[in-house]
Amino acid sequence: MRFGWRAISGPALTAATVLLAMLFDLFVPTPSPAPLFVCIVALAGALSGFASAMTSAAIAVIGATLVFLNHRAGPFHATADLVQLGLLAATAAGTAGITGLMRERLLGTFAAERRSHATAARLSAALDRVDIGIVLLDAETRAEFINRAFRDYFAVPDDIADGKPPFIALMYHGRDTGAFELPEDELGTFIAQRMEMVRIGDTTPINIALRNGEVLRFVCAVLPDGGRMLSYTPVTDLVRHTDAPSRADYYRSLRDPAGRKLIRYLRVAE
Repeated sequence: MRFGWRAISGPALTAATVLLAMLFDLFVPTPSPAPLFVCIVALAGALSGFASAMTSAAIAVIGATLVFLNHRAGPFHATADLVQLGLLAATAAGTAGITGLMRERLLGTFAAERRSHATAARLSAALDRVDIGIVLLDAETRAEFINRAFRDYFAVPDDIADGKPPFIALMYHGRDTGAFELPEDELGTFIAQRMEMVRIGDTTPINIALRNGEVLRFVCAVLPDGGRMLSYTPVTDLVRHTDAPSRADYYRSLRDPAGRKLIRYLRVAE
């Protein structure tokens, strides 16, 4: 038991209650303080745990014995007194055990939650530093996390990304901002196909061409809780190993968004 105001408050309050009960009993008949002792034991267990609560319970039993002795002005042998002391001892010990155990479990739960939050914060910070766009969807396809790369690729403002938008809203945002390098009459079909892939959990990778000349490899992964993890890996500079090294600079030069021939040459490169 660590000593501090929490640890000593229960035993000190119990001892003070015993002294007050004995003092009042000198002037007026004082009822048994046993219910008050049980409350103090519970308070001690909640504040500092099992050790403080058991110490308070022991002081309470000793104090109750002294109160009975003082009240009767002599040794007591009445069965009723012994029964009351036994009940007090059992109740105080049980209260100490229950409250101490509950406090330990609550502290363990809080510690686990803090560790979980710390891990989630570190993971979020790490995902914000990679160049792969990451979106985590819940089972209803609502975005629970959108990393910095995805926000940059599709020009998603922070207030929208942090508002947990549905995936369909992200697709419409990309359409409205002209992020996709597709004719307007094909955007509806493209969005419908992407939504269907996410809905059924199709893990087939596809390439998405952006109007700024970049190409992203889109992959949908099904999570155990029914959610989805969407990844957007940049593959603009992807060059097939069998191509001549002298052609690498040529393929990289095709990133000019004004060229409009990026997809065709990327297919050749892949």
